[in-house]
Amino acid sequence: MTTLELQQLNSMDASDFHHTPCYCEENVYFLCKKLCSNGIADAQGSDLFVVFISNDNKQIPLWHQKASHRADGVILWDYHVICIQRKRDGDTHFVWDLDSSLPFPCPLATYMSETVRPSFQLFSEFQRFFRVVHAPIFLHHFASDRRHMKDSDGNWTAQPPTYETIVAEDGSVHNLNEYIEIHAADVGKYLPADLTSAVFSQKHGVVFGEAQLEEFVSQIS
Repeated sequence: MTTLELQQLNSMDASDFHHTPCYCEENVYFLCKKLCSNGIADAQGSDLFVVFISNDNKQIPLWHQKASHRADGVILWDYHVICIQRKRDGDTHFVWDLDSSLPFPCPLATYMSETVRPSFQLFSEFQRFFRVVHAPIFLHHFASDRRHMKDSDGNWTAQPPTYETIVAEDGSVHNLNEYIEIHAADVGKYLPADLTSAVFSQKHGVVFGEAQLEEFVSQIS
């Protein structure tokens, strides 16, 4: 990593990015766009990966989350979305999580050990799975009209952002469910030799178990 890149990263603050509570997928969408436009990431976002975290039960514990009311910052999300940046020079990859109380951005290894805590023994229903989508593909296809944030009477369950809803470049108005539906059976659908090409080509990326994620990112060339 160059000295300039380090200076840019050290100068970043979560408050520099748009953040609406409970709309993490939209927050990450605009975070990726800003990282591309301000030179922190490649202009096309080729070094960025959008990661959806969830499971069959829509119950995933993550630590060091600002929305938590506990000292350890643990919270049970139905799903969460972060951005991982792969740095071409050096071994450090970074996580951009606008809802985290850890350093921003946070080294991937630190984020995994402190937020995911794979060494913490969880019941099987709380195991986390990670859908990794290459950012250029995500920015092209993702759409949300926020219908998932309304109750049966049409009332908002959380105050929505003030800007317009995100419409995909192909005209889709809502496909969030295609990303957040993550199941244990999705892991291992691709052979190891095909994983990288799948992440860089598939609309919905590839689903990993928590033991595989960090290793995969470190191996991307």
